[in-house]
Amino acid sequence: MWTYNKVLQYPVNIKCTDPRLAKVIISQYGGPDGELAASLRYLSQRFGMPDQTSKAILNDIGTEELAHLEMVGSIVHQLTKNATIEELEKAGLAPYYTDHGVDVYPVSATGVPFTAAYIAAKGDPIANLQEDLAADVAP
Repeated sequence: MWTYNKVLQYPVNIKCTDPRLAKVIISQYGGPDGELAASLRYLSQRFGMPDQTSKAILNDIGTEELAHLEMVGSIVHQLTKNATIEELEKAGLAPYYTDHGVDVYPVSATGVPFTAAYIAAKGDPIANLQEDLAADVAP
């Protein structure tokens, strides 16, 4: 079904450790308007679409959002990869790394874990698309 080439479409090669920046970017991974929410939003909403073409479009968009999730996860990992405990503490990430180590765990910048409440799947294609638009223009 899928071909996975084991390389990012847009390679991420961060050389400098910056846990403060990682703390901000992690919200794009697992925050309310992050890539995980976006992918699940589209992949869930596809079932309520009225025809195969619109279902296929939402499936493709959701799959693309998963690729974004991989890129953002790579950014967060590389920004924290060689961080010292002191750097993590200063950035406010010590509790995060106590619980998750070097894994990238879906949370917001404030540390709130990802929740399905971030996505809407209303069973109404117009309501779903409106919610998609609102999420995509979020700051």
